Amino acid sequence: MKEVSKRLKALREGIGITQVKMAEGIGTTQSSINRYENGQSTPPVEIFRRYADFFDVSLDYIFCRTDKPQGKLYEFKPQAAPEREELRQFIEMCFDPESPMNGKLKEALFRMMEEGR
Repeated sequence: MKEVSKRLKALREGIGITQVKMAEGIGTTQSSINRYENGQSTPPVEIFRRYADFFDVSLDYIFCRTDKPQGKLYEFKPQAAPEREELRQFIEMCFDPESPMNGKLKEALFRMMEEGR
């Protein structure tokens, strides 16, 4: 949690606001902000969400999983069971790769395929 505490403090100091203003901004107390930034206590999940909203950053960034404020971007790529590989290939073949809806339609079919196991 030491890295997270540093990240919270760096976010606040990065825009030049006091702990008092930060507390007002996310609906907590200055003493709580001080404890979070010094690693003396861990904020509840709701406070982490408020930090993310206040600074317009991802929770991945707050939790030091990435140095990109927008967070890690994951691409949904379901893994078909080996016995369903033929079905997966059929779905791939059925869609025009130039279509803007191609990805969404395939994703929906793959998801339905995985749920139908």
